Amino acid sequence: MTYLSLYQSPVGKLTLASDGENLTGLWMEGQKYFGSTLEPRTEMREDLEIFQSAGQWLDAYFSGGKPEISDLSLKPSGSGFRMEVWRILCGIPYGTVTTYGEIAKELAGKKGKKTMSAQAVGGAVGHNPISIIIPCHRVVGADGSLTGYAGGIDKKIQLLKLEGADLSGLYIPKNG
Repeated sequence: MTYLSLYQSPVGKLTLASDGENLTGLWMEGQKYFGSTLEPRTEMREDLEIFQSAGQWLDAYFSGGKPEISDLSLKPSGSGFRMEVWRILCGIPYGTVTTYGEIAKELAGKKGKKTMSAQAVGGAVGHNPISIIIPCHRVVGADGSLTGYAGGIDKKIQLLKLEGADLSGLYIPKNG
């Protein structure tokens, strides 16, 4: 059973998912891959402690705070590769960005490989089931393009601005 809760945020309605103890999902309305890791049976349960904690975390975040990811019990569901990418995302500091290529280099180094595919990293980033908290919005193209955000480029920009990121070297690609 997966439990759901709704949170109204400055980037729109968010749907939170839990297994009863851990946060397993957080999606923006209309997000690509919305609910992709949900079990078939779901039930609305606004009263779960994890939803209260996640709501407080999100309140602090959207008020300009920098809450710690480790303050929440997260349990995203994905392959070993995706989980590794999501762990790296959790280490990107507020107000900064990194590239898919830099994450690929870091993973390659951890695995003792010379290279790793930035495109594969992009796929893992795009399938992050706990948006905002696992900060996939802090990843940009190597050329500074604001690309690849399942919640939409406008929301990616909004989140980066909220965090105080320097957007001067970044741009929206013509193809969206």
